Amino acid sequence: MAKRLSVLDAGRCVGCQSCMFACARRPGLGGLAASSIWVKSAGGVRKGYVVVVCRACPGPPCSRVCPTDALPLRVGGGVRLKPELCIGCRNCVEACPFGAVLWDGEHDKPEICVYCGFCAPYCPYDVLKMEEMTHVER
Repeated sequence: MAKRLSVLDAGRCVGCQSCMFACARRPGLGGLAASSIWVKSAGGVRKGYVVVVCRACPGPPCSRVCPTDALPLRVGGGVRLKPELCIGCRNCVEACPFGAVLWDGEHDKPEICVYCGFCAPYCPYDVLKMEEMTHVER
């Protein structure tokens, strides 16, 4: 069954970025540059944080605007990146209505979530969860 990462309760996020560090560490990298998840301030500690994750859209706008088909559809929603086809046009970044397509400046390619869920257990406040998709597009 297809899965996607869900934000259960952004109000519990304290901005620790543990999920971001875990995501970047999954392929063996340090720092935050390779993270496919983003935690940003909504206006300081009082206003909380925004957790930006790929929503695994059933008809992803990022895929529709890619001129080289570098973002083919994934069963269950969302996309997979074919880096060899990407020309670095950044159309996908502009098209994502959630701001979930981050940019890898070192490789000049989008940073696309692979829906692995590696980040979720690192959140100390259970903000994130891998969920099975109830309606799977094929």
